[in-house]
Amino acid sequence: MDTESCFCDDSKGTRNNAQKIFVNRSLTLEGIKCYGFDMDYTLAMYKSPDYESLGFELIRDRMVSVGYPHEILRYTYDPSFPTRGLVIDTTYGNLLKVDSNGNILVCSHGFCFLKGEEIHRYYPNKFIQRDDTDRFYILNTLFNLSETYLYSCLVDFFAKCTRYKLVLKGYHHGDLFMSYRSMFQDVRDAMDFIHDTGILKDQTIKNIDKYIVQDPNIIVLLSRIKKVAKVFLATNSDYNYTEAVMTYLLEHGAKQSGDPPESWRSFFDLIVVDTRKPLFFAGGTVLRQVDTNTGKLRIGTYTGALKHGTVYSGGSSELVSDLLDVKGKDILYVGDHIFGDILKSKKRQGWKTFLVVPELTKELRVWEEKKNWFEELKGLDIFLAEIYKHLDSGSQDTPDISSIQTRMKILTTWMDMSYGRMGSLLRSGSRQTLFAGQLMRYADLYAASCLSLLRYPLNYLFMAPPVLMPHEAPTFNTDDFPSAPLTNCQCEQALSVTNKRP
Repeated sequence: MDTESCFCDDSKGTRNNAQKIFVNRSLTLEGIKCYGFDMDYTLAMYKSPDYESLGFELIRDRMVSVGYPHEILRYTYDPSFPTRGLVIDTTYGNLLKVDSNGNILVCSHGFCFLKGEEIHRYYPNKFIQRDDTDRFYILNTLFNLSETYLYSCLVDFFAKCTRYKLVLKGYHHGDLFMSYRSMFQDVRDAMDFIHDTGILKDQTIKNIDKYIVQDPNIIVLLSRIKKVAKVFLATNSDYNYTEAVMTYLLEHGAKQSGDPPESWRSFFDLIVVDTRKPLFFAGGTVLRQVDTNTGKLRIGTYTGALKHGTVYSGGSSELVSDLLDVKGKDILYVGDHIFGDILKSKKRQGWKTFLVVPELTKELRVWEEKKNWFEELKGLDIFLAEIYKHLDSGSQDTPDISSIQTRMKILTTWMDMSYGRMGSLLRSGSRQTLFAGQLMRYADLYAASCLSLLRYPLNYLFMAPPVLMPHEAPTFNTDDFPSAPLTNCQCEQALSVTNKRP
């Protein structure tokens, strides 16, 4: 098959930002002997917001079927509200955006955004113990977006419903107590139900054109990589769903370009389904062979050599290395799950990592449009430093910096609102989010799509920019940032805008 013919080649020449691969740690593709890919939200890109809306409707309907009020059926999915990397406080029902240390950046209760003293009432230090996983649940995946929004809908409903009395950790209705923790568990159970019973997968396959992007460039990417390295697929999805999705992407995709299709399995040296990541990167599970005619697992543990075209179930990352005869440092794994795909493969196995961040397309667009606000924030930081530059412990004067602080708060709010109601995936003003911190720590490379690899030669050397420590950073002249304190009138006008955040 002439895979090049189905590639709309604008890869040679200038790469726009959405096509670029960004680098946290230097990496040469020439040294990569094996490429691994996740399937969902990596090779198979789901159409947003249609897919999140489908998930939302299925779990919403499930909640009603187990006894939740029918009034919640009036809620429909709003893609402008949730983002990944948020934290649910199951004790107080709040949705939090935090930084990598657990400092609270944004806090909402239902759809009501809390500020100042309201946040301090719940969190006296505006800080959470992020490792308290019994209380705080981190919403890491794109699959979490629908349940994030549904949980906020439930909190919003019970807060407004006059039948229920608000108490600190939930709502009372007669002798019934509806705690925030139980509501969270019910949402999690509903999400597990639509995945485990196959309802979500069935709906996806029945309307596959509506929910999954069919891009022939995936065929080109895999074909090019297979000429220079080994390629494997490792997905948490079961075989039948994987078969349907990959056939659509690689076989039907080839038909669309007029080429005779090859079996989708021919694009991979190894295929592993039901991996149960992140367990896959630890002890793993029993490796079994899949009967591709029936989709059923063959009995016993598979102990033989690698058979091309064979599909396996379970196993572990160590078995992948053994079957493909490659070391961890020679593997580049491409996935979308910051915890299940990237963090665990990096920490436990030393694999090279490539994080797919579909939201990056929007993040880059907004950043380009609004980066002047960020530059002003930096300027205000330097302006503050200049004010205190000539003061020491013996100084009696207390500079009035209230107008500068107000302006910084306003700029941060404006920037957040440009991304969505919960703000950017990666930052809140000049402060990075928990998700951004994990991305920078564990992802060697990241991009909006794995197809960005097409824009680079497969012997490319990705060089990370030098990172300066604070004492190494150059000193800026405040004349470069002509910011000045606001007048009292300007402060009042600006604060009125900030307080209108939905």
